[in-house]
Amino acid sequence: MGTGMTQPTKAPPASEQNGLIAADIGGTNARVAALRIDADGGIEVFAWQRYLCADHAGLDEILRLFLSRHPEFAAIDRMVIASAGVVLADEVINSHLPWRMSLSGLRERVQQRELHLINDLEAAAFGTACLGPDDSQLLTPGVEAARPGPVLVIGPGTGLGAAIRIWHEGAMIVLPTEVGMTAFAPGSEREIELLRWMRQQGHAHVATEQLLSGPGLENIHRGLRALAGLPPEPSTPAAISAAARAQDAIAREAVLTFCTLLGSVIGDLAVISGARSAFIAGGIVPRLIDLVPESAFSERLLGKGTMRPVLEQMPVRVVLNERLGALGAAVWYRQVCARQSAHRSR
Repeated sequence: MGTGMTQPTKAPPASEQNGLIAADIGGTNARVAALRIDADGGIEVFAWQRYLCADHAGLDEILRLFLSRHPEFAAIDRMVIASAGVVLADEVINSHLPWRMSLSGLRERVQQRELHLINDLEAAAFGTACLGPDDSQLLTPGVEAARPGPVLVIGPGTGLGAAIRIWHEGAMIVLPTEVGMTAFAPGSEREIELLRWMRQQGHAHVATEQLLSGPGLENIHRGLRALAGLPPEPSTPAAISAAARAQDAIAREAVLTFCTLLGSVIGDLAVISGARSAFIAGGIVPRLIDLVPESAFSERLLGKGTMRPVLEQMPVRVVLNERLGALGAAVWYRQVCARQSAHRSR
């Protein structure tokens, strides 16, 4: 069954028109929240719950469980789903979800007056606009203030996603990407060896997320063991990071390689997008945050030739607030409502 925690409920009237259900769906966890968007645009979370996707038959089952635990929100008939993947015809294409997600089927089963689907990194990018000072941790000591310009949000998790947030005419615009599917670009001889090993496993196209994600950390660990002439050893990201802290040489190299690749990819995306600040979302990096400074993260982040002086002014933060996706879905919906109200008033 679902795991997680729920904030103390301050139940609004069941017919409240500014209530919203937000679901943040990743490859491993689904996070569901009941929120309220106040008249002044403020967002308040009433209840929040985390579920393991693999423990349930589909998103509709998760939503029913959430509402059965919080029946006071059953009258809310607006929902925003932030999901990894892309929409093709009626289906969400996502190789990491344990079940298929049909939009028409979901609309029929959840019976919502409004049902919206956005990309999970799109929601995360909207969410970073309302983070407080305690919701993130700086990875670039001495570089805190961001210059005006695009904001990069990258999310290593079960897969790898990224989005760019910009301001245009008083509104936020977010451009989601499928950066995880781009070709992995090694930046050292050791990484070239890992790339060769991945290709030997039958991967003609070695995608960035095959190394920079939870499963990617496992791939790095397996690859380093193979390069050392050792047999494969089943291990999870949590076990690998624990072994790294216990000074297991291969586990430590795997984690530091992962952190190094993270810096490299953030630097590449910043150069491509013109980002002036970056946020790291997802559940993996917060668990490795103490090991990042021991890696070549900063060196690879900045090592982009003539762009180094620009990147030296870019703050990078790790998001620690697990409600980011739900908050971002509400921010997205708030902006949609504002646009619709402006259009009706013309």
